[in-house]
Amino acid sequence: MSKNLYLGIDVGSVSVKVVLLTKKGEILKGYYRRSRGQPLLTVKSTLEELFCEVDTEEVGSLATTGTGGKLLGSMLGGSFINEVIACVKATGFLCPEVRTVIEMGGEDSKLILLRYDEVSGNTVLEDFSMNALCAAGTGSFLDQQANRLKISIEDEFGKFALKSKNPPRIAGRCSVFAKSDMIHLQQIATPDYDIVAGLCFAMARNFKSGLAKGKKIEKPISFVGGVASNLGVRRAFESVFELAEGELIVPEFHKEMGAIGAALSIIGNKKEETKFAGLENLKND
Repeated sequence: MSKNLYLGIDVGSVSVKVVLLTKKGEILKGYYRRSRGQPLLTVKSTLEELFCEVDTEEVGSLATTGTGGKLLGSMLGGSFINEVIACVKATGFLCPEVRTVIEMGGEDSKLILLRYDEVSGNTVLEDFSMNALCAAGTGSFLDQQANRLKISIEDEFGKFALKSKNPPRIAGRCSVFAKSDMIHLQQIATPDYDIVAGLCFAMARNFKSGLAKGKKIEKPISFVGGVASNLGVRRAFESVFELAEGELIVPEFHKEMGAIGAALSIIGNKKEETKFAGLENLKND
C-alpha cells in the first residue's frame, strides 16, 4: 500500500490539533481538541478516531510542533518543527498574499512578519516577536474571565461581545489589573456584554502596543490560533489596527495552522521526512 499521506500534530498548552494531508497539501482531516491537562491521551484518542477511517499503512511520515511536540515526535517517530516555522509554512501555502500574522493560542501570542523571497519563490520569515510571561493577551486569560462571568468561551463569548456599542476601557497589560477593572465595572452595573467586549479590545490594544510596537505592519493580516475563532476579538483587532473589510484574514483552518505547517514542512523534504512508528508507544503510556 502506498504511503502518500502525512500527519501533522500541534500539541499546545491547552489543545491538540491534528491534520492529515495528501502529498499535494490537500487537507483531508482536521481535528481541534481541548486537552484539559492530558495532551498525550488527547492525541491518542484523536488518532484512534482518525484511524477508524484511514488505514495507518497509508501514512508515510509525521511531523509535530508546539510545546509538547518534541516529546510526542520522539514517541511516534516524527520530525519536530519549530512552531514559528510551521506557521510561516502554512501561511505561505494557504494565504500567500499575507505579510503579517497574528497568532494567539492558549498561553502565548506571536506577531510574525513575512516577505516573499524571489530567489526561492517562497514566503519566508522576516521577523517575529512573542508575548511575555504574563497571561494577559492569551486564550487562557479569556477563558478565566469567561468562567468568572459564567459565559461559555466557545459558544457565547464572541457573539456576546458583538452586542456592545461602547466597550469600556479595561487594563490589558496585566491580568490582575484587568480583573480589578472588571470587578469595578460589575459593581457599577455595567452589562456583561460591554465587559467582554472591553476585554477583547484590551487584548488587541495590548498586542498593538506590545508585540507590534515599532514593527512595520503590512496588510493583509492573517489571524490564526484558537482565539481567532472569537468574533469579539476579531472585531477588536479590525478596529485597533484600523483595518478595512477583507484586510483581516481568518483562514478556514486557523486553529490547525501549526499542525498544517508541520506536515507541509516534511512533504518532499528528505532531510525531515521520517517513518511513522504507529500508536504503540502511546498505547503503552
